[in-house]
Amino acid sequence: MKKIDHSQFKITEKFNLKEKPTRIDMEASEDKIKDKLKDVRKELGDWQDILYAHHKYSVLVCLQGMDTAGKDSLIREVFKDFNSRGVVVHSFKTPSDKELKHDYLWRHYIALPERGKFGVFNRTHYENVLVTRVHPEYIMNENIPGIEGVEDIDEKFWEQRFEQIRNFENHIAQNGTIIFKFFLHLSKDEQRDRLLRRLNKPSKNWKFSPGDLKERKLWDAYQDCYEAAINNTSTENAPWYIIPADDKPTARYLVAKILKDELQKYTDVKEPQLAPEILKNLDDYKAELNAEK
Repeated sequence: MKKIDHSQFKITEKFNLKEKPTRIDMEASEDKIKDKLKDVRKELGDWQDILYAHHKYSVLVCLQGMDTAGKDSLIREVFKDFNSRGVVVHSFKTPSDKELKHDYLWRHYIALPERGKFGVFNRTHYENVLVTRVHPEYIMNENIPGIEGVEDIDEKFWEQRFEQIRNFENHIAQNGTIIFKFFLHLSKDEQRDRLLRRLNKPSKNWKFSPGDLKERKLWDAYQDCYEAAINNTSTENAPWYIIPADDKPTARYLVAKILKDELQKYTDVKEPQLAPEILKNLDDYKAELNAEK
């Protein structure tokens, strides 16, 4: 199976999204890739148990991608071996009335994972520089001072949002949140095929919305917005990884492998040691329990 070099997916300099592949050859069968994923996710689950006991870091995994990119199934497969108390998934939809009474980052702040846990954002705070940039009229719902009409939403506005997002991520990173951001890079042809499968398979019909086709017509605009967002917010504290997503098993394995390899670099994450007074009396505690037999 092909050896993975993380650097080919990590964004460390300005890039052109059109030049990034949506499919790579892993030089392995689908079954082999799935078996490798099982091994990696088991190691991830074990590491999360130690993270929970260590209780100093949290991990935030952000997933973005066009409709049908495979975010839901990736979450299911990558985190399958986690203790259920150790991972919390948030799927951010259209902001509620209550959320709109706060700034756009508020709902993301309150959803951040606790120390010792993983948080997965299925769609993220980046929707505020993606969907709203393609549909700037949505910004009017936020009731922002100085924004009286769509004509007030200029390039300076988006640059300010990028800065706010960088500050948000730097703040939580400096306070112990390890951040990963994955863009599941899907081709337009593959999206068409997946939408057709939704329509042709009765058990998947519920996933389809006519709105999917309306947004598909804005494909190029979304690609431009993703490129701008990633170029402006991939930082040392919160890097972006562009994952080829036309093949779902490969995408799942790549995300899991990057998570495992990068997290294992945190060598200070260890199981806590017992207090000396408890440690020196372990034999006594064992004897007390064995005496109950």
